[in-house]
Amino acid sequence: MEDERVEHGMPVLDRQPVRAPVLPPSLVRLPPRSVPETRPTPLQRHYVLLSAPALVLGTVAITALELGLPPSSPLVKVCVLVAAPLLAVANADAIARIWRSAWAWMPVDRAKGLFRLAWVAVAAILYALLFGVAWLVLAA
Repeated sequence: MEDERVEHGMPVLDRQPVRAPVLPPSLVRLPPRSVPETRPTPLQRHYVLLSAPALVLGTVAITALELGLPPSSPLVKVCVLVAAPLLAVANADAIARIWRSAWAWMPVDRAKGLFRLAWVAVAAILYALLFGVAWLVLAA
């Protein structure tokens, strides 16, 4: 894949091989602070490009509702119709990243892995809520 931002002689900083960390003596006995991500999700580079329009459209829809427009208003419906799929794709990718992170942490620090699994559960609930609210608005 060719990146137009890369110029001849520039170091490639994205996805370099994982190296063993060199820790100062004060941190040697402490548990690790991070686990390297070795396998990115397909949409990771596009996460902001997917979620930013959804954020703006959500702001417009919520403002319209706050100003007294009903959920059946065309403005609210168009915002939800465009934003909900973008947000669904971005959140599915985020859930996949959290899931992978949880299992990457399990052999290193089980508590951190379980904490991330709890976030997967919360994200799955919010994902279902996204579809429920979108359905309510579009059905109104």
